Amino acid sequence: MAMKNLLKEDDIKKAIDQFNAADSFDHKKFFDVVGLKALSAENVKLVFKALDVDASGFIEEEELKFVLKGFSADGRDLTDKETKAFLAAADKDGDGKIGIDEFEALVHE
Repeated sequence: MAMKNLLKEDDIKKAIDQFNAADSFDHKKFFDVVGLKALSAENVKLVFKALDVDASGFIEEEELKFVLKGFSADGRDLTDKETKAFLAAADKDGDGKIGIDEFEALVHE
């Protein structure tokens, strides 16, 4: 499912542009600007499934690095520092990956 079916194209562009500089990514601000926080839990889980490129049921560190590209082809790769911080914020059970419920909880915290 394309992100444009769930989020406004203008919000996606605004969020991608706001976090274009390396080491500027802040997941809380990104979720707010892109419009994820306003989505229902069900729709947030649809976004998760779109970001789970290998359909493993988890967003692993390698997929997380490309999370902005999941929203827009214009998105940049996250730096290693940003990727590790994002993973640490979401991975509540310490298994090294983000499950669907962890992602939804992070978006709505």
